[in-house]
Amino acid sequence: MPITRRLSLLALSAAFITLAGCATTSTNVATVGAYRDSIDLDGRLSVNYQKSGNRESMTVNFDWAQRPGRVDVTIANPLGQTVATIEVTPQSATLTQAGRAPVTEADVDTLSQRTLGWPLPVSGLRDWLQGYAVDAQGQRFSASPAGNEVVTQDGWRLRFVEWQDPNAAQPAPRVIHATRAAVGDIQDLEIRIVINQAGQG
Repeated sequence: MPITRRLSLLALSAAFITLAGCATTSTNVATVGAYRDSIDLDGRLSVNYQKSGNRESMTVNFDWAQRPGRVDVTIANPLGQTVATIEVTPQSATLTQAGRAPVTEADVDTLSQRTLGWPLPVSGLRDWLQGYAVDAQGQRFSASPAGNEVVTQDGWRLRFVEWQDPNAAQPAPRVIHATRAAVGDIQDLEIRIVINQAGQG
C-alpha cells in the first residue's frame, strides 16, 4: 500500500473513532438509562467516499475502551497489526503512531482537521455506537429493530442494520450505516461500522 494511502487510512479511521469516543455524555446519562459511560468495543470500520473524481475506500479494525473521562483506542490494519493508538480526555486528544511523534490537540475537532484535512461529526458518534442519536428536530432518538433509521441534527442519515440481540429490552447495535452527501470536498461519504463485542466496563 502506498505510504500516502496508508497514512490517509490511519488518519481517517483514527479520527472517526476518536470523535466517536469523546462526545458529551452528561445529557445522555441523565435522560437515557441504558446509556453506559463505561463500555468496551471491538469491531471494524469501513469508509467509502469520492474526492476529486476518485472513489476511495478503506477498512480498519479497532479496540475501544471507554471509561468516564477517558477513551483509549487501538487501530489495527486488516492483518491485525497495530498502526496507531489514541487517547482522549476532556483536556486533549492524542494520536500516536509507531516511530512518529504523537499528535496532540486540545480538542478532537482540531485533531481531525489536522490529521484529515476535513472535519467529522464530533457530537453524536458516541451515541450512535450505543443506538442513540439526536434527530433533525433536536429530539432524542432511540433506535430499535422496529425504528432503525434517522436523519441527525447535523445531516447524517443513520441506519441501524443489525443488532447484538434484537430481543433485548434495549438492543445494542451490531452494524451501523452512516451516509452524508457532502462534507467539505468529500462527496458521497459512507461509513459502515461492525461491532463484534460490546460489554460494560
